[in-house]
Amino acid sequence: MDVHTPEQRSFNMSRIRSKNTKPELLVRRLLHHMGYRFRLHRRELPGSPDVVLPRHHVLIYVHGCFWHRHEGCRFATIPSTNTEKWQRKFQENILRDHKNREDAQRLGWRSIVVWECETRNLELLAFRLDAVLRQQTEGDGNACG
Repeated sequence: MDVHTPEQRSFNMSRIRSKNTKPELLVRRLLHHMGYRFRLHRRELPGSPDVVLPRHHVLIYVHGCFWHRHEGCRFATIPSTNTEKWQRKFQENILRDHKNREDAQRLGWRSIVVWECETRNLELLAFRLDAVLRQQTEGDGNACG
């Protein structure tokens, strides 16, 4: 049983941001500190990526572990009430994310998914992002996805 009324729950859910979240701001600050320049939320690209690095032809999607179902992550819990509704919602999110990355690849973009929990260790995240972006510059063609 939910401890909130439907109105309270609706209000709480409406407060959850889709842009400029704390993990997204951390990734942007980190990239800027590393010397990378980027654009934000380009609506003409699949899924309106959180960060676009045009020079490297790379899109970065910053995903919340709960909403986008980071497999094996302790933050990817399932609410105990209305489970079937949540399962459908999560499955739709996963399918949409996959389609956006496929569409981006078809358009010649490479994509990186940064999970919310990865922003807890910025040193490790910086190493990962730098390795992937430098690999792109060298023209190897592999990227995280």
